[in-house]
Amino acid sequence: MENLRDSLRIQAERLAEVNAILTDPKNESVNRLLEIVERHGGPQAINARAADARKPEYLMARLKEMQSHYATDLEWLAAQRDDGTFVSMSDYCRQRGIDPAAINTKNAVTLEISALQYFPWLIAEAKQAIEKRELMPGRYIRVRNMKEQREDNGDILATALAMQIVGATYVETLDTKGTDGSNVHLGGPDTITGYFGGVGQPNDYPYKWVDEFLYHYTTYGVRQVLNINPGTVLAGYLLYKLGVDIEFKISVFMGNDNPLSVLWTLLTAKLFSRQDDTTSLIGFNLSNSVNNDTIIESAKLRHALGLEDKVRFEHHITETWKSIVRQPYNRRDELVELAKVVPNISAKHEGGEVEIEKRRDHPSDILDYFAAKADVEAKGLMPALLRNYLDKHDSVNLTADALVRAGIGVVAASNLRK
Repeated sequence: MENLRDSLRIQAERLAEVNAILTDPKNESVNRLLEIVERHGGPQAINARAADARKPEYLMARLKEMQSHYATDLEWLAAQRDDGTFVSMSDYCRQRGIDPAAINTKNAVTLEISALQYFPWLIAEAKQAIEKRELMPGRYIRVRNMKEQREDNGDILATALAMQIVGATYVETLDTKGTDGSNVHLGGPDTITGYFGGVGQPNDYPYKWVDEFLYHYTTYGVRQVLNINPGTVLAGYLLYKLGVDIEFKISVFMGNDNPLSVLWTLLTAKLFSRQDDTTSLIGFNLSNSVNNDTIIESAKLRHALGLEDKVRFEHHITETWKSIVRQPYNRRDELVELAKVVPNISAKHEGGEVEIEKRRDHPSDILDYFAAKADVEAKGLMPALLRNYLDKHDSVNLTADALVRAGIGVVAASNLRK
């Protein structure tokens, strides 16, 4: 076996060949990416513009300039934070009869919710959290059309500022993807085999994706984005290697469902890490079909590569009732056992509780993520979709409760738990 193992070693000349093709002036695939970066001003200027774009005072000024009523909501949210209105982590534990000092914070699980489609939902969630002494998530995923949210009363600006107020990370989903019609194989059920190759970002779409990211990064300070395609994953690595401070999470739609697929992804992240050993891959959503053994084995690989504190495993605990998994689906009990041995994971809540969802007139549906706001309002669905979102918030807090009762810490919105 040792002889076999040694044959897996990558020869130095093979790495030299990789470097040669990456730095070859005739490599048009790389040249196109470099041209886009230069057109946006180069890495240093790009990062500086992004830093300015995400400054709280700048975001608020832009909202007030467009006379967005979201500015008032944000001032209210900041006041609640400053007044200590939200439940503290210590009080959250004590009201459950748990000594906060006994909680294992080393393996604290990040509370994650998806998808925060509309900024007003965050305010509704905050009001409920205050009233019921609940925790706000520490991580939010957004799947709403970028162009639509830019034009909707400053929704994209309000969300960017709200995340800084509450102390949470968030991810946006760029519009450049195969579901916009660029992938000719995707349609209805009659073209389902087109999905076997993934949603796709065909042909020149990885470069459009880079261009779109740099626009939203420098204009709105959006730093973390969803990644669904091997081409754009590599583009994210290359951008970071060039000096652009992009961060991305790999979507569940990539279908990483075994330790070897995880190793492939993590090896590439390590290969394109910077000299300080950081990587642009900050979140890794494995397939819904993975079991705890696979996640534990993958965590060993992550640790061996020195990426344990850099790449979060994002695990679906609940899923939308319709259009993505067979129900019933709930991984909370498995999560509690997993979190005892695996650090740096997040508990992603994409649906409500099974018994709640099955009774809803409009249960959660992944296809609702892709509906235009005008269509949602025309059908009178906005109250139902808000209810779906708050059902997910309820599931987040059931997970938090289960974890702290098991002596495991949770990562909630950090600015609200003083």
